[in-house]
Amino acid sequence: MKLHGHHHVSSLTANAERNLAFYRNILGMKLVKKTVNQDNTSNYHLFYADAKGSPGTEVTFFEIPLLAQKREGTNRIYEIGLLVSSSEALQFWLERFKTYHVEHEDIRERNGVLVLPFQDPDGHRMSLIVDEGAEPVLENGTEDVPGEHAIIGLGPATLQVRYAEPTAQVLTDVLGYTKSGHYKNGEYAVHVFQVGESGLAGEIHVEENKDLPKAREGRGSVHHIAFRVKTEEELHQWVQHIEKEGFTTSGFVDRYYFKSLYFREPNGILYELATDGPGFDIDESVENFGKALSLPPFLEPKRKDIEAKLKPLRT
Repeated sequence: MKLHGHHHVSSLTANAERNLAFYRNILGMKLVKKTVNQDNTSNYHLFYADAKGSPGTEVTFFEIPLLAQKREGTNRIYEIGLLVSSSEALQFWLERFKTYHVEHEDIRERNGVLVLPFQDPDGHRMSLIVDEGAEPVLENGTEDVPGEHAIIGLGPATLQVRYAEPTAQVLTDVLGYTKSGHYKNGEYAVHVFQVGESGLAGEIHVEENKDLPKAREGRGSVHHIAFRVKTEEELHQWVQHIEKEGFTTSGFVDRYYFKSLYFREPNGILYELATDGPGFDIDESVENFGKALSLPPFLEPKRKDIEAKLKPLRT
């Protein structure tokens, strides 16, 4: 019963059309599923990933129109990393961000690796991070993003918390992470945790910051991070394990494309454990990913009503 790095991250956007234009057209990620928030079917849930929709490459967004801007603060997922395979790729993205007026910082070194921090149109904080041990995935390229520079998948996720110890204890004692290092972000200590052999694709960085107020969720916020579980059988074991540790959980949840478990760690950050399968090709071919509105079977009878409430999104 082991975790295998990140599965996906889910964030909040106020505008699905603008979000699609950024993640597909500028970042070159593939829209692998255009569906709805299963808990509020009036709004889109968009999934971006690599060319195959692989677990560990997914960045998803819940659209909430007119959503207020987030308030910066602590006890939140602060930043999400995306991996590329070389420093040359970072230079490509630096020039591309300049061309498309993407808000970004300079390339720098962080915890021994090169990073390029940037923000999407909602203020969602991300960094492109060089994974020197990774091979480029040429099929992830697009007409204007060469495959050797394309995004490979998810990288380190940074949490900002008021008190690091409770978060660290859950990562190590409950979820099976090990502490692998630490570094400084200005005056603040950042603790690095890894799981299994996932490398940068499974790193969690925990920054302790007692100076900030508590964050307020809004557009540009990361809603939750999900960790990979191989099978449905293992997920049932995780439900029992986490509840035995004293946490209130969602129990087993069927999201159709994967099975899930949700719980909050002591600083209030929402974690999900998600299975690798069945996968996004359960209801459409890889070639047709994202072209039509996909609905799980339990929502299919309501398709007409659901589509009537959605603003058309050209994909």
